Amino acid sequence: MRYRGPLKAVILDWAGTTVDYGCVAPVVVLKEIFKANGVHLTDQQARRDMGLLKKDHIRAVTEIPRVAHDWAERFGKRPTEPDVDRLFASFIPLQLDCLARYSAVIPGVPEAVTRFRERGLKIGSTTGYTRPMLDIVIRGAARYGYSPDASVTPDEAPAGRPAPWMCYRNAILLEVYPLEACVKIGDTSVDIAEGLNAGMWTIGVIEGGNEIGLSQAEWEALAPAERESLAERARQRLMEAGAHESVSSLSACDAALDRLEAMLRAGERP
Repeated sequence: MRYRGPLKAVILDWAGTTVDYGCVAPVVVLKEIFKANGVHLTDQQARRDMGLLKKDHIRAVTEIPRVAHDWAERFGKRPTEPDVDRLFASFIPLQLDCLARYSAVIPGVPEAVTRFRERGLKIGSTTGYTRPMLDIVIRGAARYGYSPDASVTPDEAPAGRPAPWMCYRNAILLEVYPLEACVKIGDTSVDIAEGLNAGMWTIGVIEGGNEIGLSQAEWEALAPAERESLAERARQRLMEAGAHESVSSLSACDAALDRLEAMLRAGERP
């Protein structure tokens, strides 16, 4: 039977959506591990595949033609899977070491989550971090007033994004169904793909997210026209990825959730 009830849950991303304004922590470490191997990444190269399980992210970076070329210049051959294993092994301790410095909650998130709960929504979360990494972020975020009801990491599912498994596991942990009563919210294209593959509504977050990739201070220092231009480009990328709605930040989701719920009550599905 077609579900025509209210929304029941939101599944939130972490870095760039709820914490770590600008999604800085993974970029810092990715650039560091490649630099240690004589290959210099640009911010754009480091951010291109953000949202994937970090080992998958590293593999994707090694497949960027410019990176593969520079690697071959340094080592005499293109990167191989053992190289990915080695890079990921070096990534883990560095990422664990820096995560506590990048777990500050994005302004407005605790208040937004309070409003979500007041409308009867449960709060799940997915990530590209492993469980040991995310546990550090969770502890830091709790100090700033944000604690979701459930969290799932790629190492607790058959695969990370864009596969739907983390969303499915959130639905089980939160005890919510059908899946069209859930909304996946994130700041990357693979966040959107994850939600769509799970049969959920999706909302793309612009400011503070990876598509813009600026710290809060850098963002606020821009002229209004430049902020508007960057935000519009980010919005277009997220909508092209299939997002049903796009918002400036998590704190601006209320109207988007109202529209999605109205569509759901009218019998529409994601």
